[in-house]
Amino acid sequence: MNPTHHAPARTLDSLLEQPWIWRGDQYAKVALESIPSGFDALDEQLPGNGWPRGAITEVLTSYQGIGELRLLTPALAALSQQEGWIALIAPPHLPYAPGFSNLGVDPSRLLVVAGKSDSESLWAAERCLRTGSCAAVLIWTNAGERGLRRLQTAAEQGGSWGVVFGHTRLAAQPSPAPLRIQVSPGRRRLDLQILKRRGGGWAPPLSLDVDKPSPASLDAPAFERARRRIRPGQA
Repeated sequence: MNPTHHAPARTLDSLLEQPWIWRGDQYAKVALESIPSGFDALDEQLPGNGWPRGAITEVLTSYQGIGELRLLTPALAALSQQEGWIALIAPPHLPYAPGFSNLGVDPSRLLVVAGKSDSESLWAAERCLRTGSCAAVLIWTNAGERGLRRLQTAAEQGGSWGVVFGHTRLAAQPSPAPLRIQVSPGRRRLDLQILKRRGGGWAPPLSLDVDKPSPASLDAPAFERARRRIRPGQA
């Protein structure tokens, strides 16, 4: 038998092992500046291994108050202790400062904006994202696809982490948000399905105990490493 008969197969195998080759059965680990979520299982499924800075994340639920905010509080707590402001735009209920404090979020770093209309709230959210002075901007308003595009552009300019809360009925509609997650209540847990992420690829469903984050992922060295992640286009 010709010893070179299997050479093309070996060449193809070695080529597929290269990190810059994307295959349909895997998603691309995109180099992004990110914020550790506090949940290792979730970070493993997020490009950049955390919530993306300079981008909008959509969190879709069937109704409010199922624990979606608890999903974000480990990252918000770390941000409030280390940098910037956290803006809450048109929250459905008046934020309870002691509750945030009990979850590790510094209430003195919270800004609450009560817009009189969706357009006013959208305007305020854009300004908070674009200035870059807010580490995170949480938004409860009916933005629509055009509004989400405006928010995404503002987040890119300011380098902020924007979170827009919406209803699950929006899941089938197109969205410019790079990250979309559908959240539903599980048995003493929170069930997540990533609908869209940079790099593409199907994401397995997750079930998280939001009362028990992974502390190691939010310690100072890990958080600093995440802050230093290189954004696309930077050297």
